[in-house]
Amino acid sequence: MDGNGRWAEKLGKSRVYGHRAGHTAVLKTVRHALKREIKSLTLFAFSSENWRRPEREIKALMVLFYQAIKQNRHLFLKHQIRFQVIGDKSRFSQKLQQAIQELESKTENYQAMTLNIAANYGSKWDIVQATKRITALVKNHALDPDKITEDLFSKHLCLSEQKPVDLLIRTGGEQRISNYLLWQSAYAELYFVDTFWPQFNKKAFDDAITEFCLRTRKFGGLVDDK
Repeated sequence: MDGNGRWAEKLGKSRVYGHRAGHTAVLKTVRHALKREIKSLTLFAFSSENWRRPEREIKALMVLFYQAIKQNRHLFLKHQIRFQVIGDKSRFSQKLQQAIQELESKTENYQAMTLNIAANYGSKWDIVQATKRITALVKNHALDPDKITEDLFSKHLCLSEQKPVDLLIRTGGEQRISNYLLWQSAYAELYFVDTFWPQFNKKAFDDAITEFCLRTRKFGGLVDDK
């Protein structure tokens, strides 16, 4: 969800103003994904590298994150949306961690859609933490190293209980992955759009889905033209 700050600066507003507008775009996107019967939606809200930003902006983002959880609780309960945060939550305040845990627990059995919020997330961190878990099993003689496969490794990553990423959308004009779901997106279709995140609406979402549907996915194989 890239471009909040740049969008706001173009309007002569603060970057925090842009992040608040980005939150509005999140709500619209979640509602539209639910309408389109998308079962899994993951939003990259805050990367492990974003801690390098100005302290004032980080504090504002943490406050906004907490407020969004509290204010939108009814949305998840009403529409049976499962909520979960992926990433290293240990760096968040106890207040924020508790809010996350409460909503995750309350919605853990919902099946209409799963909304994954990637916060303090980095794919390199994800792969390292999976490696540590597997290494511990080997060290404790609970796993034979020869039994380590791609499928087993995947089970120790974030989103292990969900299907691999089909479509990865990046807004804001940048054309890179930025350490996001590298393993899970191995065969995802990539879609880059110049639109800043606060301007990402239902039409922009539908355009991305239409483009995805028009592509041929071969997964390393060949297309049977017969």
